[in-house]
Amino acid sequence: MRLVGVAVLVLLAVATPGQAFEAGVKTLESRPGVTESFLLVQPETVPVASVILFAGGDGVIGLARAGNPNWGRTNFLVRSRSLFAQEGFLVAVPDVPSDHAAGYGRFRVAREHAQDVAAVIAELRRQAPVPVWLIGTSRGTVSAANAAARLKDGGPDGLVLTSSVTRPSRKITDSVHDVDLGEIRVPTLVVHHRQDGCVVTRFDEAQLLPRRLKRAPHAEFMAFDGGRSAGDPCEADSYHGFAGIERDVVQAIAAWIKK
Repeated sequence: MRLVGVAVLVLLAVATPGQAFEAGVKTLESRPGVTESFLLVQPETVPVASVILFAGGDGVIGLARAGNPNWGRTNFLVRSRSLFAQEGFLVAVPDVPSDHAAGYGRFRVAREHAQDVAAVIAELRRQAPVPVWLIGTSRGTVSAANAAARLKDGGPDGLVLTSSVTRPSRKITDSVHDVDLGEIRVPTLVVHHRQDGCVVTRFDEAQLLPRRLKRAPHAEFMAFDGGRSAGDPCEADSYHGFAGIERDVVQAIAAWIKK
C-alpha cells in the first residue's frame, strides 16, 4: 500500500457550538494501478476507535471530483459522519476505487474490494492504534460484510450492519446473503428501523441475520422506531435512512462499539 496523493480541505461540520472537525481526502494505492480515496474526519480528542462508513446505492460520493461528498451527502452514514466523530471515533468515508468510477455493482462482493478496504484499515491503524470497525448502510452492508468475511489478516475488529439488504431485486443484484456470513469472526451489530419500507431491506429478514453469524463472538440485533419518512422508502430521507433520529442511532451504535 502506498500513499499516492493527499488533498486536504477543512470542513466546519458543526453539531454543537464551538465544535468543529477537520476533514481531509486521502488517496491510497490499494491494488497495483488502482487508487482508493476516502474522506477522513478527526475527533477533537484522542480516538477511542476508528470507523469506516460505507454508503449505499452505487457508492459514488464524488471525492475525487469535488473533495467533498456529492451524491452521498444525503446518505445516512455520510451525513452522520460528524456525529461519529463526536463520539470519539476517527472516521473514514470511502469512495469507489479508481477502476470502478461508475459505481460498485457486483464488485461489492469481490475479493479485490476487500483488498481496497484492507488498505484503508491499515492507514487508519497507522494514524491511531485503536480498533477499527466497519459500518455499512443499505447496499453498503454488502461491502462491509464482504470485507469482514474475507479479511482474516489485517481485517476489522468489529462490524455494524444498518438497513441491511437482505434480498435482490431487478435493480439490486446483490445482498448480504451473497457474502459468506459464516466466515465473519468479529463482534457484529445489526441495526434496523421497524418501519423500513424498502422492498430489499425487510425488517423481519434483518432480524434473522445474527443467527447466520455463527462464528462471530457476539452478534446482536437492535431495532429503532420514530423519525420521519418522505419520498422513496428506499432512499435516505425515510425510515430506511433513519431520518430524524440519526443522533439516537449513532449514539446507540457508538455505545455498543465502546462496550
